[in-house]
Amino acid sequence: MLSKETIATVKATAPVLQQHGEKITTRFYQILFQNYPEVKAYFNQAHQAQGTQPRALANSVLAYASNIDRLEALADTLPTIIQKHVALDIRPEHYPLVGECLIEAFQEVLGDAATEDVISAWGEAYQHLASMLIKAEEGIYKAREAQPGGWREPRKFRVVRKESESEVVSSFYFKPVDGGSIMDFQPGQYITVLMEVDGQPLRRTYSLSSEPGSGFYRISVKREPGGVASSYLHDHVDVDTELELLPPSGGFTLQDHSRPLVLLTAGVGITPAISMLDATAISDREIHFIHCALNSRVHAFRGHVDKMAEQHENVRPHYIYSEPLPGDVAHGEGLITADTLAQLLPADLDVDLYFLGPKPFMQSVWRITKTLRIPANQVHYEFFGPAEVLEAG
Repeated sequence: MLSKETIATVKATAPVLQQHGEKITTRFYQILFQNYPEVKAYFNQAHQAQGTQPRALANSVLAYASNIDRLEALADTLPTIIQKHVALDIRPEHYPLVGECLIEAFQEVLGDAATEDVISAWGEAYQHLASMLIKAEEGIYKAREAQPGGWREPRKFRVVRKESESEVVSSFYFKPVDGGSIMDFQPGQYITVLMEVDGQPLRRTYSLSSEPGSGFYRISVKREPGGVASSYLHDHVDVDTELELLPPSGGFTLQDHSRPLVLLTAGVGITPAISMLDATAISDREIHFIHCALNSRVHAFRGHVDKMAEQHENVRPHYIYSEPLPGDVAHGEGLITADTLAQLLPADLDVDLYFLGPKPFMQSVWRITKTLRIPANQVHYEFFGPAEVLEAG
């Protein structure tokens, strides 16, 4: 339990964090990577360069300070953080390093405002939060290890198949080198791939695009311009390449319900939706599969979705191309709009909607769900960063 004095002191720092939080977290990452370069592999440096990771951490620190006397308000936030930590194999020994560097960043940025009482209170508050996270994460580690085919430490897998899904997306099929079974997963979850590129270790999470129970894991990766990990996978990973994987993680999962299901994606955001589609098509649930792409060259899995629609009358695809090529055939052109979505869905809009794609697309869809007044508890998405970023869009 935190003392009343500690709670009051930490809560009183919220206005300062509102003003200087991102500067603190930016400096925190600089100190962390300088003092403990071995942890850089756990962080996507592209997110560092874009400022999204420091910004997301600043929002999390502010939320903790503002709600330290009522942590139940963070019930939606903490599970996401826990899942990200588990996906990357964050361990108890990492927490003291983070705490040390965070306090140092506080002192540097806040100067005289970082009094002894403030630093002491934040040290206690951080330890309290770390203990909560460590306990929750250990529970997930143990549960995954206990599952049939489950494991805990990085496990070697072999690429048994590689195929092109579009001009920019390739799929990689993995089976364990030890020949053992693999744990099942829920549609929408992802796995973490460990790589070494130019002598630097990397950890990247990729959505699973295969159907659960298929006996393998499949990820479908877009080659990102300047993307270190995606370029490595496309150019250097082929059949028989061995890589280490961590078990499936993530809370962006398909919920079982009889309401019509809407899978609304853009670009490579289609990958978890394919897993959701494959797992649900055999039911009698109405499925609206809406995908937005530039054109046919970069539209992954179109043939697969069309085939599913032919085999299952409850699957209704709709494709929108924003920059169609001559001869391209799509159901619409331009960008997704509230009018387009309303025309495609049941009149009462009583649906479960899952959406994923590039940030501008997600900001647009976020606005559309508000315009159409689709119940918030029936709208699901996965996004790197706080919901406020979607709202601001």
